[in-house]
Amino acid sequence: MSIGKPIELDFSRKYDREHARQYWHKHQDGLARRLSHWRDEQLARRALKLAGEPNLVLDLPSGAGRFWPLLAEQANRVILAADNSHDMLAMALAGQPAEVVARVKAFHASAFDIGLGDNAVDSIFCMRLLHHIAAPEHRLAMLREFHRVTRDTLIVSLWVDGNYKAWRRRRLEARRASQGRAADNQNRFVIARDCIEAEFRQVGFEILGHQDFLPGYAMWRVYVLRKGN
Repeated sequence: MSIGKPIELDFSRKYDREHARQYWHKHQDGLARRLSHWRDEQLARRALKLAGEPNLVLDLPSGAGRFWPLLAEQANRVILAADNSHDMLAMALAGQPAEVVARVKAFHASAFDIGLGDNAVDSIFCMRLLHHIAAPEHRLAMLREFHRVTRDTLIVSLWVDGNYKAWRRRRLEARRASQGRAADNQNRFVIARDCIEAEFRQVGFEILGHQDFLPGYAMWRVYVLRKGN
């Protein structure tokens, strides 16, 4: 567990009751969102398979619980779920099917201080968080906490460079900067692949594999990492 002043980033404060409600509906709104969710699930299933179909999984952040039904597909899997937002946890527990919720032990926790012991779970399942973390020191702090808590693997998604959407985003950010609007929407960040992969290795993870949402086009990439010494 962390020692010293807890890390709390500005973006995490937005996940109140209303934002939790909007997030719940976002991934069900329209054909494009449903197709995106289907692709997310496809990548997640492949990642779990590459990770060895772990039995004890921590879903962090759990958000609205949209991956709980997928995690529950393996009958003997024990699912822990944590989020830094009490409202997001409440939305997940109220909105997911009762038979799925019965499989989940949910609790409040920060990704920087999870509150579990060393080697407490077989795998940490971390979707759609790391792209919010701009500072390398904050990413490293989070990754070190993941390394401490997982016994074996970490599944993590983020935005990476080297694709069309990342190129477009750089142009957009440059245009905003030229207009004096550099701070607009600065709560999501593209991370260079070489940079994040070096950070994984720095904290003691090896890369088992990765998958891109749409190779060459989309920014989303899912990594499967194995804990080393």
